[in-house]
Amino acid sequence: MTGSAVAAAALPIAAALLGIVVTAASGFDQRAALAPGLSAYFYGFFLDRYPLFAAAILYGLARLVVAATAPGPSGLPRRTIGLAFGAGLMLGLCLYPTFGGLVLRGAFGTGSMAFLNQQPMAVAFALGAAVAAILYGSAMGLGVFAIGGQTSRGIGRFAVALFLRLIALWFAFAVLGFARDAGFGMWPRRPLEGRDAGLAAALVLVAFLPHALLVGWRDNQRIHNSEAVPAR
Repeated sequence: MTGSAVAAAALPIAAALLGIVVTAASGFDQRAALAPGLSAYFYGFFLDRYPLFAAAILYGLARLVVAATAPGPSGLPRRTIGLAFGAGLMLGLCLYPTFGGLVLRGAFGTGSMAFLNQQPMAVAFALGAAVAAILYGSAMGLGVFAIGGQTSRGIGRFAVALFLRLIALWFAFAVLGFARDAGFGMWPRRPLEGRDAGLAAALVLVAFLPHALLVGWRDNQRIHNSEAVPAR
């Protein structure tokens, strides 16, 4: 892979892992003093049940930053506006009206409704993860498009690339959703320490590695294709 492709794959995961390291090193938990109203905004059911969604937000924002700084034909104004749009959409879908936003609410509501309609728990969980992937991926994809990210040549290749990335995000949210069942501890009710920090890092790495590799591979293909075009 070229340097740009490696950065596209590695930096978003590095940002998510750095968030875990900073959280563990600072001892931050829900007992930390926050501005009035913020504790009620962030601490609640969705952070308690799906704590590693916080790392997913960092991954998505870093992906947009990488897209905005990657080589490409779009100018600085479009990149700046596109990054602001994409970040705002990502944060809005992930944090409005409170932590989890429409992404986790849509996922939880879909999974719960499927389970109440007597679907097996595995099916309900898979449907919920799919909804989370669609909403989250839409924010990321629209942000990259607004920035001026390159798309595949031809509708067929674009559709295949889009489908593969959606499947990768579905896998990511399925892995993150199993954090508590995998043994992840009580953060944010108590500080993130030792084994829990290591487990969180491992889960985040496993969750987003397929998507990161797909992004890096497509970026590498785009660069090679552009280099193969003869100069006019």
